Amino acid sequence: MGTPPKVVNGKPTIEVAPCHSADVILARQPGRSSLAQQTVIVIGSSTGGTEALRALLTALPEGMPPILIAQHMPEMFTKSFAARLDSLCKLAVKEAEDNERLQANTVYIAPGHSHLLLKAGPSVGLFTSLNAGPPVNRHRPSVDVLFRSAANLVGKNCIGVILTGMGRDGANGMAELKQAGAYNIAQDEASCVVFGMPKEAIAQGGAHEVLPLTAIAGRLVALAQQRPPQL
Repeated sequence: MGTPPKVVNGKPTIEVAPCHSADVILARQPGRSSLAQQTVIVIGSSTGGTEALRALLTALPEGMPPILIAQHMPEMFTKSFAARLDSLCKLAVKEAEDNERLQANTVYIAPGHSHLLLKAGPSVGLFTSLNAGPPVNRHRPSVDVLFRSAANLVGKNCIGVILTGMGRDGANGMAELKQAGAYNIAQDEASCVVFGMPKEAIAQGGAHEVLPLTAIAGRLVALAQQRPPQL
């Protein structure tokens, strides 16, 4: 049997889980010089994101930098979602594992049970890191966690994208990316299923451009060509 609800003034109440910030997973490190000379694309999405990601990723050619994605999705679906995208895309798409060295032409989907972060390797290159800590903005994986990790390590060599989704996860992280020198794109309202996440990121000043979904792939290709070569 579950725990009975608390009763206040004779009425049962529902306990709401605390809404943690990214601080519960990793500290922000503003002003830190970028450790990585490798371009990385980070993408956050939620409601409507599965189809938005399919449209975006299938439009990307080979020759792209590593792409890391935090999509709000239960853990039993992320592996099959990655496999489906892998069958459709020119890029390799996989559910991220812990301690993988980032490779060009590869998309890493955060597993539904963990936050996806970046970490510096013992030698050259960047690696994935999975963290099963508390939900952030009531989500695990959280976009804010991925974006903060990229801001801390990749900085100006990062490209951030926020797609359709409910709520505000990713808004703080995108602002941090911008402050670290990254270039950011938000999906426009007309092409979103839910404009919540991009709207909040735009309101916080984190987006350099607001684009329809169909224009984002081409812009990513152009931006990636302006950044450091892949390792």
